[in-house]
Amino acid sequence: MPLPSGGTWPPQHLTPIYQQYAVLDAWYRGDPDELAAIYNDPTRPANRPAQHRGGVVGALARWFWGQPTPQGEKRTKLHVPVASDLAVMSSDLLFSEPPSLTVENTATQERIEELVENGLQATLLEGAEVGAALGGYYLRAVWDTEVAERPWLAVVHADAAVPEWRWGRLSAVTFWRVVEQDDRTFLRHLERHEPGKIFHGLYRGEGGDLGQQIPLASNPATANLQPEVETGIDRLTAVYVPNMRPQREWRNLPAGAPLGRSDFAGPVLGLMDALDEVYTSWMRDVRLAKARLIAPSSYLQSNGPGKGATFDLDRELYEGVNALGDGDRLELNVVQFGIRIVEHRDTGAELLAAILRATGYSAQSFGLSGDVAVTATEVSAKERRSLTTRGKKAVYSGPPLADAVEMLLLLEAALFSSGVEPERPTVVFGDSVSPDLMQLATTAELMRRAEAASDETLVRMLHPDWDETEVKAEVQRIADSRPAQVMDPLALPGEMTGPDDGGGDPAAAQDGPSEGE
Repeated sequence: MPLPSGGTWPPQHLTPIYQQYAVLDAWYRGDPDELAAIYNDPTRPANRPAQHRGGVVGALARWFWGQPTPQGEKRTKLHVPVASDLAVMSSDLLFSEPPSLTVENTATQERIEELVENGLQATLLEGAEVGAALGGYYLRAVWDTEVAERPWLAVVHADAAVPEWRWGRLSAVTFWRVVEQDDRTFLRHLERHEPGKIFHGLYRGEGGDLGQQIPLASNPATANLQPEVETGIDRLTAVYVPNMRPQREWRNLPAGAPLGRSDFAGPVLGLMDALDEVYTSWMRDVRLAKARLIAPSSYLQSNGPGKGATFDLDRELYEGVNALGDGDRLELNVVQFGIRIVEHRDTGAELLAAILRATGYSAQSFGLSGDVAVTATEVSAKERRSLTTRGKKAVYSGPPLADAVEMLLLLEAALFSSGVEPERPTVVFGDSVSPDLMQLATTAELMRRAEAASDETLVRMLHPDWDETEVKAEVQRIADSRPAQVMDPLALPGEMTGPDDGGGDPAAAQDGPSEGE
């Protein structure tokens, strides 16, 4: 299928999905202005009919961020960036340690390690963070000989792609971006990936209309692109990496069912909205708790006709006021409201705990637990829920990552004559909880005493990141440093005695009868 000739963009059948992307993006970015723009129009009156309507419009209007600021007041709503913190934590749990990508071919393995060293881990960290917010991300192959000698993998956010599915698998995808915008006129670059080909097109249109296709040379951002590129391989040069599945909100939409599920899906957005309301109320208590002094108008000193009156707070001496009652009594009232610290703190903590439960993370991962875990075993126990969620996400991220690396190796061999044999790697995600060295050392010592493990097994256990050469070298160094065993002339045939044990068990020598008794 070629590039589109015009029409609505993004396509009409993806409108519900892109509307939800806009909401998720607003929470992920955490900009109060954008949240206010998504949930309500600040120019509308405070009491508007939309708040009494049903459906999506009425629901959004009744949210805390859907309540407009009354006339004459400034906006004092506070946003707590829980959404972005959740996305960062999800990314860190998956890719804070680089994944292990292994193949059998040595040259291919070296090329994969070069990819990891040249920024693949950073690419995956970015993709996983955005994918946690939007439900997934894309990895596409990019090459430009003026920038790098070989192709590399780049992240494309889910709200900048129009995917096409066949039996739940990605069959084609069109990436798009706005390269120039002038008032209502948009200049959009479309990049369509099909098996074996990539198409580029530049369009000028207004608003949500794609408009007419114009030459790629019309803009510097696309001037060096070709309308059609042969990739030389029989597969897509892009893969989709879902955050998690199933997609609950769009499961009845053919275009949305294969997409991943956002960490903010379901009731999480409502809980985050309520958390913002709690913190806004807390800060309102802080503002109202400022001490204020109420003085009668007769206490004020006139500044002249039309200039108002003032009250001198630094004045130390006052004279009596001719008034009913006790004229010597100063009627000054101090008003200072209390701050409901406990109520707001407990409500906020409960809402945050509910958010973490709904997203599948532990309070320990979010830094909310007062107990500090010392060993890796304690960390794993306290973060069991987070590690379970991480394992689920790894199941969905592993196969697309292997596909992307294999596709990149095929592309290098076809277009760049790399000489590296393409091979699909085995993906093993790194341990997000570092093992406790003291615990490992104790385990190794006990296994050594019980003669339950060889030197090689113990070295591999203590150094899981070492390759075969490093492990064998360390085993040899251990063997060379171990004292040589000597033969005890009094021992039975086959028995050996080391110089460090004195030739046998001292206790046995004392208890048993000596020779000749």
